[in-house]
Amino acid sequence: MSFQEVRYRPVLGRILAVVTVVVCVLGLVALVWADPASAVRYVWPVLLVAVLAWALFWRPSLIVEEHGVTVENVLRTHFVPWPAIRAIDTRYALALQTANGRISVWAAPAPSRHRMLGLAPKDFDGIGDSARGRVGELRPADALTTPSGNLAQVIRGHWERLQDAGAFTSGVDPDAQRTTWHIATITAIAALIAATVIGLLA
Repeated sequence: MSFQEVRYRPVLGRILAVVTVVVCVLGLVALVWADPASAVRYVWPVLLVAVLAWALFWRPSLIVEEHGVTVENVLRTHFVPWPAIRAIDTRYALALQTANGRISVWAAPAPSRHRMLGLAPKDFDGIGDSARGRVGELRPADALTTPSGNLAQVIRGHWERLQDAGAFTSGVDPDAQRTTWHIATITAIAALIAATVIGLLA
């Protein structure tokens, strides 16, 4: 069964991350230039904003691989093998219902209300049956012209083909699904929050 890997990181998120970091760098330069003594106190909140922008807007991504789906969120990365997926949901964001619980994909939130107003019936053509609710309904976030819907369809398509081929008959390996915490990011954010509080109260 041929398979083409899909990697997704939202363009808008990358733009926001770059713009925010550039503004922070310019702010730091201006702060040091104007008052080097005060810069020691106020450099920490600026660095905190830059790190948060990177974690929130640049890091989130989704990789649809031959052996499973990798979801990289702000503080954790999840690897979900295909047999562990029980359903693909788009209620608030693209999410995988797995044997160990729900995993939201930060990189693919549900579309805004403004985007929903522009949807047409043709935007839902070709969506797999597993996307439909109990009475056959579809959510706006299932539209193939939205990132959440398009990615959900990519995942559903391969997942359904594997099901039809009997690839899940051996069951789920409980150790195959993995979650990795981003310790460095968590430590950096915690340290910068502490430094910010100390610097502002000093």
